[in-house]
Formats: sequence, C-alpha cells, structure tokens
Amino acid sequence: MTTTEASTGTTPSIADREQVFIGGRWVDSTGGEWVDVVDSFTEEKVARVRTATVEDAAKAVAAARESFDKGEWSSRSMAERADVVDAIADRLERRVDELTPIGVIEVGVPVSVSRPTQEMVGGLFRAVAAVARTFETTEERPRAAGGVSRIVKEPTGVVAAIIPWNGPVGTIAFKLAPALAAGCSVVLKTAPEAPLSPSVFADIIAELVAEGRIPEGVVSVLCADREVSETLVTNPDVDHVTFTGSTAAGRRIMSLAGERIARVSLELGGKSAAIILDDADINHVVQTLPMGGCMQSGQACIALSRVLVSRKRHDEVLEVLKAAYGALPIGNPWEPTNFLGPLASKRQQDRVLGYIDIAKEDGAKVVLGGGRPEGFDKGFFVAPTLLDNVDPDSRIAQEEVFGPVISVITYEDEEDAIAIANNSMYGLSGAVYTEDIDHGFEVARRIRTGTISVNTATMDFTLPFGGYKQSGVGREGGLEGLEEFFEIKTVHMPAPAR
Repeated sequence: MTTTEASTGTTPSIADREQVFIGGRWVDSTGGEWVDVVDSFTEEKVARVRTATVEDAAKAVAAARESFDKGEWSSRSMAERADVVDAIADRLERRVDELTPIGVIEVGVPVSVSRPTQEMVGGLFRAVAAVARTFETTEERPRAAGGVSRIVKEPTGVVAAIIPWNGPVGTIAFKLAPALAAGCSVVLKTAPEAPLSPSVFADIIAELVAEGRIPEGVVSVLCADREVSETLVTNPDVDHVTFTGSTAAGRRIMSLAGERIARVSLELGGKSAAIILDDADINHVVQTLPMGGCMQSGQACIALSRVLVSRKRHDEVLEVLKAAYGALPIGNPWEPTNFLGPLASKRQQDRVLGYIDIAKEDGAKVVLGGGRPEGFDKGFFVAPTLLDNVDPDSRIAQEEVFGPVISVITYEDEEDAIAIANNSMYGLSGAVYTEDIDHGFEVARRIRTGTISVNTATMDFTLPFGGYKQSGVGREGGLEGLEEFFEIKTVHMPAPAR
C-alpha cells in the first residue's frame, strides 16, 4: 500500500494483522477478538486487527521485566542506544509511503496533512538520539562535609506507554524514542481506533530484533481495550506509566497508579486560548490561527479552540475569522488540495455535533458551520464551526470538544483577556497575537499553560511539551522528555583520609 495507490481518490487495500507483537516477535494471541478498521470517509471496513488479551499483556510485561532485569539493553551505552533510535528513524522514513494512507484512514486527515506528519516522526526520533549522545548519566558533586558523591541517572525500568487514536505515530515517538534511549523496556498499548500505524512500528522493531540490534523482550506493541490498559497500570512489574489521552482517563490512571506509588507521566486534554490583542494585525492572525484551531479537524489536544477578541474589535475580527475558517478546504481526504477531512469515527462525529447543540442551548450563536458540510451525506464530517456570544463559563468554553469547533469570547481589556484564558482546568497550549513581540512575550508569561506561541500556531516538538493543571504531569520532547525516563540515585563515596 503506497501513497501512489491512494492517489486514485479511493481507499487502498490493507492486509489484516492476525497476530500480536510480544517481546519483539509476532505471535498468536491467547484470545480470538478482532477490531475493525473503518475508513471514516467511506464508512466501510477496510481491515481487521487482532486485539491483545489480559493474558497477552501479562506476557508482554513479563518479557519486558525479564529483559530489563537481565540488563542487556540497559547496560549498553547511551551512544549505542542512540544509534538504534536513529536506525528506527531511518526505517520510518523509508515507510512514509506506507504510513501516509494509514494516517488518512485512522484519523481522517487528508493526505496533504498526513504525509508531513509521518515525515516529521523520523525527525523526532533523531532529535532524541542527538540529545542522548550528550546526556550525562553520572556526575560528581562535592559534599558539605568534604569529599564527593556521585549522582547517577538510571532508567526507570519497565514502561507501559499508552497512546491515543488521534496522533498515534507522533505519540509513539514521544514515548518510545526516549524510553529506548534511556535503556527502558517498553510495552506499547495502542488504541483500538488506530491500530495500523503502530503495527508498522512493530514491524521495524521485529527487523531490529532479528538483526540483534534490540534484544528480545525489550519492546511489545499491543492493540487492546481499556481493561488491558488498567492491568498494565496496576501490574507491579510495571515501573513507569506514560499516557497520552483525555483528562478523565488520566485521572483514572493516576488513581490506579497511586495505589502502588508507581511513576506516572501524563499528557492530557486542552482547551487552549488564542488572545488577539488590540494591536494585532488581523491579516497576520488569519495566516495561522484557523489552522491552529482546526488541525486534524480539531482532533488535537493543542487545538486553539477559544479565540479571545476585545469588544472594541469584535465585529471586525469576527467577519475576517468567519471568512478565514470558511475558506478552509474540506472534503475527500485522498485529494491533496483539502486541509480538512472527516472525523475519525461516527462516535466522534456524534460527540462534536452534540456539543454544538449544547452550545446553542447555552446561548451561543452559530456564525459558521454548525453541522455536516453541504454535499457530504457520507463520511463522518463536521464543518468548521465558529460560535459567537460564548459565555467563558459555559460548557463549550470549558470542555474539550475534539472537533473543528471554535468559540469566540469577548473580553473588555487585557487583564480580562488573561483572566479568561486562565479560566480553565486545562493548561496545555495557547497563543498571543500582537505587533509588539516583547509585550506578547510578557502576556504569554502570565498564561498558565505549558506551551504558548506569539504570533503563530506552530510548535517544535523537539522542545519540551506538556501541560499545567489538569493538562498533565511531566514533559515530552527535548532534554526534559528524555529525563522523564530516568531515576536519580545518589552514591556517597568515602571521604578522603585526613
């Protein structure tokens, strides 16, 4: 299956995945359950993937535990492990044509969005490898009473990495690359809604295991449901749980992990605000803001879904935003001219349309969109939707919708704008638009969010990324993302003889 095959405008054929991937090998599952992969554009089943059972998960953890305790992988140097991380990047880049149509099928994004997303992932692995090569795992520090102690950084151990459906390839990079570089063993649990692209990663790991570059047991990849996730979180042989997904699921994972004081890293939901200050050039705003709010049809935790506009400029800005969001090309995801495709599933479509109804009941006015786009009776589409007259405390302004739904909120002055931006249980992303860059930085400093941009909606995921408040715990990307997978040990050495 290649991008060329998909360029005909129809879904390419995809082979079923009949086995599960445990400890570096494709093996038969202990169960007989399958998950259907449905093309969100045609609403037709295109493939089946075997799902893992609780018993399969236990086998994967046991393999990871054994491999880590033997130390064959963790005892290698950071440079050796970095070379393997680079090798994964090489093989991912050779599979871009295979991964691109899978991204279209699993998430609904058009090929024009899917391809650069897949191309980016190799770079994320390479960035981790580069950081790993300069990472010091041992340093000496002086003791107050004389002599020195050695501060040693050691891998956290067996990692359960649980990823979502909306960005499986990138999320795998955020977790698998630093975990492997640190010397951990990993059980990667993928979402049933997006099981195909993780299988490509499993194929790559299988190649490296067969070549002797990764020991058996170090990596497992399982497509499974929430029950299996919970057995991973509660398994005493799992040292570290790293999860990306909804805040509700993150609360559950933290609660379960807390019962045994397991290490947890969480990247959760967002309800990010874009503040348009009065001096902003609206022509600059519309170059990035609509895409920042509707990337992946809004199915992104970092989506700029709240747009804050002053009362003085409200009418002017609203008209320009209406035209800009309305101009986003939507349609057949196999056509590269489109920026928006369908949502990932019927369940997601129903959820988003339900939120639009709730918003209208709460007094919001639909300025653009509000339902299916015209001419699309099939496919899980929701048109880009712009809502005005949104109360900052209403559900549409406070809850993560995960669709192309933008709430325009009016503020009185700059202090009010900052207060509204911070009026959220989330704190993941955000943006400030202004012609005074230094002032934009000062405003950004006052927003309680883990990542924020000035005059752009783009991000560099090779730098630390994560959330404040209920948007998460810990960081991914950059040096900080690698440090998540290390424990710190202090070794006090004998004081010198007097």
